[in-house]
Amino acid sequence: MLFCDFHLHSKYSRATSLNMDLEHLSENAKIKGLGLLGTGDFTHPKWFQEIKSKLKPIENSGLFEFGGIKWMLTAEVSNIYQQGEKTRKVHHILHAPSFEIAEQINDILGKKTDLSIDGRPILDVSSSELVEKVVEISRDIYIVPAHIWTPWFGVLGSKSGFDSLEECYGNTLKNIYALETGLSSDPQMNWRLSKLDQFALLSNSDSHSPHIWRIGRECNAFDLKNETYFEIWDSIKQKDKKRFKFTIEVDPSYGKYHFDGHRNCKVCLHPRESKKYNNKCPVCRKNLTMGVLSRVDLLADRPDGFIPEKNIPFKTILPLYEIISAVMGINSLYSKKVDDLQQKILKLGTELNILLELPIENIKEIAGEKISSAILKNRTGSLFVSPGYDGEYGKLTFDETKKQQNNQKTLADF
Repeated sequence: MLFCDFHLHSKYSRATSLNMDLEHLSENAKIKGLGLLGTGDFTHPKWFQEIKSKLKPIENSGLFEFGGIKWMLTAEVSNIYQQGEKTRKVHHILHAPSFEIAEQINDILGKKTDLSIDGRPILDVSSSELVEKVVEISRDIYIVPAHIWTPWFGVLGSKSGFDSLEECYGNTLKNIYALETGLSSDPQMNWRLSKLDQFALLSNSDSHSPHIWRIGRECNAFDLKNETYFEIWDSIKQKDKKRFKFTIEVDPSYGKYHFDGHRNCKVCLHPRESKKYNNKCPVCRKNLTMGVLSRVDLLADRPDGFIPEKNIPFKTILPLYEIISAVMGINSLYSKKVDDLQQKILKLGTELNILLELPIENIKEIAGEKISSAILKNRTGSLFVSPGYDGEYGKLTFDETKKQQNNQKTLADF
């Protein structure tokens, strides 16, 4: 099985770790169990120079090798432009099969903006124009709308997106074959929109750090005869279950924008409750940030739980680090105590193997009853995550008294 995370960033993107380099990423990818990473940021001149000097092309594959894993040339761009009397902000992931093609992309984008400013460049170019320009270079370039439901930067987002893909891309929509669900939604939520059935649904980490609880937290699993750029993309376009096996998803509640809310007032509301307040914050009366769950519900034409005939399955798991932290009651971005235990458990195999397949009895010998039990619950989707909202990650908890707290307010609180 080839686990792939196509969307992450380099050290040249804003708000990213200085360790987002090929060395740290490849080492942690092997610990995670990932076999292929997207380079991210190939539009940035310094990063492009670095990956070009270090990545070794794998003959006739459209992929590269470094540090014991495979790499695909990828980059995210931010399209910010006016359309329909509204400012639109849509992120896209570009995939290219060679340095020559990536360089042609950079030449075109470099005429629109200074690519050296940020690893994720901002373009005053419409989404449809981007697709048109890129496809003119090569039909082997694939464009994926990123985290499509994110309020501020998703094509279907509540703040700056569109109500349909057709409205955004027009005639160029025929060149879009896949969509990225983002952390705050999963395939089940996307299946509620019949117009999305024609697209494959991809899941990626969008990681800004190389920690194993960040890279690959969402990823894609393939079983291929030939592990090449072209076969990966053919299996995606065909939605071929024999080759594109499943995606790994975090619980959508873990994402930063699952519920509606207002972070400044610590208000987090289920869509049912938001509607009773006319989508206004009950504390300060300002507009709530509409979360992904509300947005999906607004645009959906199918009931919750609908499963289309042709779909790629998915598995919902949270990273090992998050599970250990919650069991130990440690709520911090990094804890040596948590990491030490994680390292002991990782002696049993890769993180993905431990989370998905390794017998629980084997894990219990190292991790103990509570953590092994939590890993089992993780596999069966029976963990509780207090929903994220307005830029705040959701929180996994095993403290029953906190399940109704966690800054998540209900009508009774006001």
